[in-house]
Amino acid sequence: MADGIAGPKTQAALQKADISERREAPEKPGWLVLAECELGVREGQGAANNPRVVQLFADAGFSGIKQDSVAWCAAAVGAMLKRARNKPSGSLAMRSYEAWGVGLKEPALVAVATKKRGNSSWQGHIGFVGGANASRIFLMSGNQGDAWSVAAFPPQGVHRLPLASRRADAGPAHAADDDLRGALGRERSIVQRVGREGGTSRLAGR
Repeated sequence: MADGIAGPKTQAALQKADISERREAPEKPGWLVLAECELGVREGQGAANNPRVVQLFADAGFSGIKQDSVAWCAAAVGAMLKRARNKPSGSLAMRSYEAWGVGLKEPALVAVATKKRGNSSWQGHIGFVGGANASRIFLMSGNQGDAWSVAAFPPQGVHRLPLASRRADAGPAHAADDDLRGALGRERSIVQRVGREGGTSRLAGR
């Protein structure tokens, strides 16, 4: 995994890995379920644009963008949140999510994670935390190697969850307050604990 992108063997290992405590895993929130369905989708060849990537911009609220060569990791996160009836940041700047939703003190499975790039005040990367081991978290995101993929990153960064809605018409894909709070209560310390114990934790694709 020299480039940080989880290849087939790494992703297979994540699928088989058990969390360090044997217990029932929480239900995955809608945005993570939807993101899993996008894995493997990649930009078009050459000057071609993959309509499935372009649709992410439209679903995130930026229908004027028609090229998949535009950085699309924030569009990917925004589209998944919106499809799951959660409110995204409303920006294509990935670090706009640093002030969005509810902040977490530590990495948590299913959270939105932002990563800084160097000393830039705006450049970076964003994705959903889908797993972790002793030294890394695994982000499920778009625009990783020009595709939706799972990639490893250091655990440091900003981790947040959407403000849950109490709308009666939110539908089954949306994580309601109590469900999201319960899932987070069971899972929020897994990444930190696994780091101490040297195990592997995963939620994506369980």
